[in-house]
Amino acid sequence: MGGVKDLPLGDRLDWTPVQAPRREALEGSHVRLRPVDAAADAEPLHAVSHLPDGDPGVWTYLPDGPYDSPEDLGRMLAWAESAEGYVYFTLERPADGRPLGLASYLRIEPAFGTIEIGHIWFGPSLQRTTAATEAIYLLARHAFDDLGYRRLEWKCNALNAASRRAAERFGFTFEGVFRQHQVVKGRNRDTAWYAITDGEWPPIRAGFEAWLDPGNFHPDGTQRRPLGELITRAAGR
Repeated sequence: MGGVKDLPLGDRLDWTPVQAPRREALEGSHVRLRPVDAAADAEPLHAVSHLPDGDPGVWTYLPDGPYDSPEDLGRMLAWAESAEGYVYFTLERPADGRPLGLASYLRIEPAFGTIEIGHIWFGPSLQRTTAATEAIYLLARHAFDDLGYRRLEWKCNALNAASRRAAERFGFTFEGVFRQHQVVKGRNRDTAWYAITDGEWPPIRAGFEAWLDPGNFHPDGTQRRPLGELITRAAGR
């Protein structure tokens, strides 16, 4: 019988643990991600996420919300300012600093080089915009290129079709469903898992950058080529 030395053990890595992301701004052309400021952000973020004619579904698949008042939201944001294992960002318009949404890093594991993008919600003026796509690009680029992570994850309720479409559009690979993974707001949650690895990132980065290039947009602001096509082209497929 073979010994332990005969068992497959995976590739040996020259690996050094990375640093956790710091609470610092990520600057883009269309959007700026800065650390959450509960005192300044509670009222404007409540306003854009609780519009009378807005989409109530923005909170359906999140573990928190909706909030009865800016003060209630402010308490969550105050926690988010310094929550261990999380880095929350307010997404704002560079021209005037107006808060438009929220996103975070979570499940941060520097020892293994894995990190997740999550708790994402975009106000109506940010949804389906160039700025929204750039926000995801900035988070991914910072994780891989600046911090040296090996794996970027995206998880969502398996019933959340919009989030699953977004993950696929952004180049994440579907890895399966964790059944009965959580209980959220009194309901079962099966969780769909997606990820990008560092080896997959270069063509995905190239696709993002080609999509964000001003030349990819018609004068009316509509895209010339979709992101998925540009990622596929960059990957040589």
